[in-house]
Amino acid sequence: MTAATTLTRGGRSPLARARVGKLVRHAIGVAVFLLVWELASRTGLFKWLPPASACLARVVSLAFDPEYLADLSSTLLAAVIGLPLAILIAVPVGLLLGTVPVVEEMTRAIVEFLRPIPSVALIPLALFIFQPEINAKVALIVYAASWPILINTLYGVRDVDPLAAETLRSFSFGSAAVVWRVSLPSAAPFIFTGIRLAASITLILAISVEYVIGGSGGIGAFLIEAGTGLGDQAMIDVIAVLLWSGVIGLIVNTLLLRAERRLFKWRNA
Repeated sequence: MTAATTLTRGGRSPLARARVGKLVRHAIGVAVFLLVWELASRTGLFKWLPPASACLARVVSLAFDPEYLADLSSTLLAAVIGLPLAILIAVPVGLLLGTVPVVEEMTRAIVEFLRPIPSVALIPLALFIFQPEINAKVALIVYAASWPILINTLYGVRDVDPLAAETLRSFSFGSAAVVWRVSLPSAAPFIFTGIRLAASITLILAISVEYVIGGSGGIGAFLIEAGTGLGDQAMIDVIAVLLWSGVIGLIVNTLLLRAERRLFKWRNA
């Protein structure tokens, strides 16, 4: 089959047309949502809700607001530091628990006890132990982001084909080689999924910590300041910051999802 036969009349492949169609449907969905939002505000159906046009205009203006950009940088810096640290901690621990059943059984009660504890509830303890406040924020991000990575690593290792591991052992490879050559590559898609889930947690927790702490800077502190204002402008500022946070989370998740699909094409083959 030649390249020409794989193209449609418009010069695009069916796959490209499907992607364009998907983007168009997404755009239509967003446009309808914004239109309903605008009408609900303009008609007084939700009197407390500012118009979508005013909020979007504030979103654009925030991109040129030095104060907001400084707060945004503070939040992203904590997330960028915390997520790699969580990966460095959670992946080796997950590999250990997944490959050494005795260790997993000995630590299961501790893991199940610590995992449900809300990270926000640990803010006072983190502030007491870690100084300055950026260290406490990073420490809580590491704690919260480690769990999805650790659990996904653990289940990924358990999903490894035992025949592949036994084959490697039959050729006199040690346990470390089996983990490096079989367990880790097989668990990699699970680990990457855990990282993608953890990435959204880092942003959520960073903003939550900043909101609780108050004057430490960051998006959370900006929200507190915006919420103390009066009238519609305060609500517009709050909604605009929330929209910014949502867009950042969407961009990060999209980039990681694309990277996952590109790195692990064989998984869906």
